[in-house]
Amino acid sequence: MLRIHFEDRDLARVQIAAEPDPLWETVLAMHHLAPPGRGVPVYGAWRARARRELHERGLTRAAGLLSALAPADAAYFPDFLTPDAARDGLAAGLAALRDTPRARLAAEGARAGLPARLPRWAGALAAGSRQPLDELAAALQEVHRTVVAPDWTQAAATVDSDRGARARTLCRDGVDRLLHTFRPALRWEPPVLYSDYPCDRDLWLNGRGLRLIPSHFCWRRPIALADPGLPPVLVYPVEHPTSWAPAGPRSCHPQALSTLLGRTRARILAALDDPATTGELARRLRVSAPSASEHVSALREANLARSRRDGGCVIHALTPLGTALLHGELAPARTVAGGGVRRPPGLTAVPGSSSLRRPGSGPSPRRSGPAAAGR
Repeated sequence: MLRIHFEDRDLARVQIAAEPDPLWETVLAMHHLAPPGRGVPVYGAWRARARRELHERGLTRAAGLLSALAPADAAYFPDFLTPDAARDGLAAGLAALRDTPRARLAAEGARAGLPARLPRWAGALAAGSRQPLDELAAALQEVHRTVVAPDWTQAAATVDSDRGARARTLCRDGVDRLLHTFRPALRWEPPVLYSDYPCDRDLWLNGRGLRLIPSHFCWRRPIALADPGLPPVLVYPVEHPTSWAPAGPRSCHPQALSTLLGRTRARILAALDDPATTGELARRLRVSAPSASEHVSALREANLARSRRDGGCVIHALTPLGTALLHGELAPARTVAGGGVRRPPGLTAVPGSSSLRRPGSGPSPRRSGPAAAGR
C-alpha cells in the first residue's frame, strides 16, 4: 500500500499535468512490448505495429536497452529515466537525463540491479564515462519517435479529456472532491491518499504539493517516484476511448466518414467518442471554438451528437446513432416493462434480429504494470 500524506498547504499545491510526459510515456510504452500473451488487449493493435516498426528500423538493440533498464516485471526502475524536466518536452527531459549526477546514477543503478543486468554499461558509468548516458538518451529519443510519437495526438487527446473532466470537478467542487474522482485506483481519506502498491510505503509531501500526471500508457495502478527527495509526482492511468482499441471488422473507414460528412466533421465525430466541451474539441483538433461549435450543432441536428450542461460547461457526446456510425455497430436494445423493447432514438430494428449491438465502452480505468508500480 502506498500512503501519500498531505498537509493543508499541500492541498493548495495539487497540480494536474497539462499533457502527457514524453519520457514516462516512452518507458511505460515499453512495458506493453512484453512477450506475446502478456499484453493488455486495448494496446493490441499498437503493440503489433510497434514491434514491427522497431524491427524494421533496426531499433531492437535500443529497445532492449530500455527494457533492461526498466523491465516490465521489475519492482523498481531508476528515477533518473523520468526527470521532472520532461514536463517541458522530450528535448528538455533528455538533457536532464544526460546531466544526471554520477552519485545518483550509482545509487539508483545499484538499487535496480544494473551491474548484474548490464555489467558493461554500469561499469562504464562507474568509471566516469558519459557514453552510456548518451547512448541511453539516443535510445529513448529513437524509440519515442518510432512507437510513441505516431500516436501522440491520440495520447494527448485521451489525457486532455481526463484532465478536462477533473479540472471541471476541481473548479466546481475543490481539491477534496477532485481526489475522490480517482476511485478505485486511489482512495482519498483526508489527509491521506491511498493506492494499491506492491510494497508498503509512505510518501510525506511536507508542503511541496503533488503533481498528478495522467498517462496514456500507464496501466493497472498509479506510480510514484521512489526517491522521496524528488519533486512529488503521481502518474496515473486514464480511461481510453473505444476508438483506441482495435477497430471491429465493421467499423467505418475514416476515409468513408470524411467522404460522407466532410473531413473536419468526421474528425469531430471521432473526437466525440470521448465526451468533451467545445473548447476541448477545439484544442484537440486545432480548430477554432466557433468552428467546433458549428460542426457539433450539425451533428446534433442529425441526432449523431448530444449536449448537456454540467455546471458552467456544456459537454458534448455521441448519441447511440453517432456511435453506430463511427464504429459500425448499433447500441443494444433495452428490455422494458411488459416485455417490450426500447431502442435508442433514431435507430430501427434490423430485420431478423431481436436486438441492436454496439461495442463495449472499453475497459475500466487503465493502470500501470507491475514493473512501474514498485517505484
